[in-house]
Amino acid sequence: MKLLLDQGTPRSAADVLREAGFDVVHTGESGLAEAADAEIIQKASIEDRVVVTLDADFHSLLALSQAENPSTIRIRVEGLRADDFSLLVQYVLSQCEADLKAGAMISVTRSQIRVRRLPVS
Repeated sequence: MKLLLDQGTPRSAADVLREAGFDVVHTGESGLAEAADAEIIQKASIEDRVVVTLDADFHSLLALSQAENPSTIRIRVEGLRADDFSLLVQYVLSQCEADLKAGAMISVTRSQIRVRRLPVS
């Protein structure tokens, strides 16, 4: 699964996830460090990447636009370092792979993973 890590996520998590075998780009590596959320969504959609973010705005934009993609994972756990962040992302990917492939917004807390399929009605 291809991932696009948003600004605010640990940049070094991209390296950790790459070492685990994932195709990962961080917005800070790809000239999108200051891009608007809509621009990041567009790039992820074109490249068939799942957006991993800390930002609630992505889910709002996808819901309001009735978009069918890209899938997004919103991590709602603060202060994770790259290794723990990467392990959490890998866990979510393993648990939600079918949903992410179909198009979904996923919200992750320390105790719960919530999945909403796209488009949101």
